[in-house]
Amino acid sequence: MRKPKLTKLELQIMEALWNGGSSSIRAIQETFPEKDRPAYTTIQTTVYRLEAKKAVRRVKKIGNFHIFEAAVTRDAAQRRLIDDLLALFGGRTQPVIAHLIESGNLTLKDVKEAEKILRKLERTDQAQ
Repeated sequence: MRKPKLTKLELQIMEALWNGGSSSIRAIQETFPEKDRPAYTTIQTTVYRLEAKKAVRRVKKIGNFHIFEAAVTRDAAQRRLIDDLLALFGGRTQPVIAHLIESGNLTLKDVKEAEKILRKLERTDQAQ
């Protein structure tokens, strides 16, 4: 199944669910800073869109409101974002890595960790 493409607000709502677990729309809304808090109806509409995308699901109904939980993992959502980003560069990673290095967002520690992962993948491929 294709991972859903998520907007910035949808990702913020997903973060609330990933961090806080199952929640009502009101509880999700209250995770936003008071100064920048979207209206209840905005959160409600966005949660329903996430439900249509199969990114969240209703788990129970209490009185007049539903409780929702994430149906997509944080890892799956992040992978989709990275795939979309790389698609902008024709699948080439070099421009992205160059930018990360130039901006100081990629450290030597990050590179060493990536090397470990690559070595592990290489051993796995050779074993097959």
